[in-house]
Amino acid sequence: MSGPRLIKHEQFASRFLRNQRDLIVYLPPGYDDQPQCQFPVLYLHDGQNLFDGATSFIPGMDWHVGHTADDCIRKGRVAPLIIVGIYNAGIQRLGEYTPTRAPKLGGGRANRYAKFLLEEVRPMVKGNYRVLGDAENTGIGGSSLGGLVSLYLGLRQPQVFGRIAALSPSVWWNQRVILRFAESTPVRPLPRIWLDIGTREGPRIVDDVERFRDILLRKGWQLGRDLSYQRVEGAEHNEAAWAARVGPFLEFLFPPR
Repeated sequence: MSGPRLIKHEQFASRFLRNQRDLIVYLPPGYDDQPQCQFPVLYLHDGQNLFDGATSFIPGMDWHVGHTADDCIRKGRVAPLIIVGIYNAGIQRLGEYTPTRAPKLGGGRANRYAKFLLEEVRPMVKGNYRVLGDAENTGIGGSSLGGLVSLYLGLRQPQVFGRIAALSPSVWWNQRVILRFAESTPVRPLPRIWLDIGTREGPRIVDDVERFRDILLRKGWQLGRDLSYQRVEGAEHNEAAWAARVGPFLEFLFPPR
């Protein structure tokens, strides 16, 4: 079986965001052996933190996504999939990952970021790699503000994203606007969602995320079927904590067929 590969697309420019950033694409074991085969795809934010400790926000602390995906795929616990890591744009990260403008913090460019993702990144990925294009086989995910924007875009466009990974999402943003958004937005079909939070991430944060979970349950999601909620005892808000949850969320969102 051919080994996994990482391919970097440097300085990928966006006309919607008027900036550029690197993208990194993970191809699963066996990709090169099956030229007729198409694969599910998962788009993850904060791409510099996913695969390589040398590029991560805290040097040496990355999510080990490549090693974990290799292991899960080889053991038959996860369907072979393509993972696209989208680097954040540094100082512009907060703006791009937030759905609304907060009085003191700014932000509110998530709709533009969505256009970048859907009209620039996706066509590039589809043009260069063998991806399945339907919602059932398309995921979006991230942590912290990356988790927030994943929930926002996934609930806003469930016909595009049928899988959402929200690790420690920043539900607190702008007076918990995501709670009101989730409550008031009709979502069909229901995407499959992984939602988690660590108990050592700060006061009230667990309550906020559990309020979000409860909104999903009221709207028709079912725990264990299309929603996995994990309250992780002792976990903090950092790369090491999220790295430990990569295998479990991949297994839930992309089980072998």
